[in-house]
Amino acid sequence: MSLQRLARELDETARQTAGMVEGVTQALEILADTALDPEDARRQATRMIVSALQGQDRIEQRCQNMALAVRQFALLPPTTPDSVYDEIWSSLVLEELSVPALSGSAARGVHGEAELF
Repeated sequence: MSLQRLARELDETARQTAGMVEGVTQALEILADTALDPEDARRQATRMIVSALQGQDRIEQRCQNMALAVRQFALLPPTTPDSVYDEIWSSLVLEELSVPALSGSAARGVHGEAELF
């Protein structure tokens, strides 16, 4: 049961990540479109990029939630009832705006080279 939930959470995180990348890609296409007024293209692209990057908080929170849940699962004995796993999932914070360390973190800080694992 818990591994199925984890798989769904990973699928959703991948979907959100793809959506974020798609938003940035569309903004770059607008910037490259020579048929558009450059100033209008910059304004539109900026709005799209900011909107896409707002997804970073949700993605970060989802990853932190999954890591926390898996760490807790790893400590449980094999005979643990499903209700304990369900309780772990339900205890996770699912609203990035309620976590001050995440709220708007995409807009703060220095962003440089992407760190690949």
